[in-house]
Amino acid sequence: MVDPIPHLEALRRSPLAQLTDALAAGSGEAVALAEEPFLTMVSVRVEPSSAAAGRIGQVLGFELPQRCGEVAAVGHHAALWLSPDEWLVVSTAAPAALADQLAAALGADRGQVVDVSANRTTLALTGERAREVLEKGCPADLHPRAFGPGSAVTTTLARIPVLLWQTGPAEYRILPRSSFADYVARWLLDAMREWAGAQAR
Repeated sequence: MVDPIPHLEALRRSPLAQLTDALAAGSGEAVALAEEPFLTMVSVRVEPSSAAAGRIGQVLGFELPQRCGEVAAVGHHAALWLSPDEWLVVSTAAPAALADQLAAALGADRGQVVDVSANRTTLALTGERAREVLEKGCPADLHPRAFGPGSAVTTTLARIPVLLWQTGPAEYRILPRSSFADYVARWLLDAMREWAGAQAR
């Protein structure tokens, strides 16, 4: 029997495939925007002090973060705190394999592990003007005194709910729902124009 997976992978299309050229044209030295498609995302809900949380941490290679806005990351995996008993695991590992491993770690204990990889895409906004671009439409305090590398918050950007994750001094990852990704990307391109000097098509 022929394995159907290669055929399905060939048909796979990212939420922002239609904007690939526009993202490249709208980027410059001061600020750049690109899609990082098809990252694995797994929603994890578990009692933070439970044995199941400990087993999940062993699979990931780190303890689940315990504070609002905190991110824990090692190797291919990162866990973003969403609420006292909820995390989003973002990874470059295969989605089914990671979800199965985390579900096995949860076992029969109370909680939930769900592969939500198709629910969002990831936009990488980088450059010395990246924070200024975000501040045009994000109500969160993004000043370094309040928000820095290794932080992630649920907020809005141009009135669209997003998960905003700062991965470096001038590097951000923006995770909108796939259905809103086109709007968010076009808004960002417009907000970048004064520095990048290119218009989205």
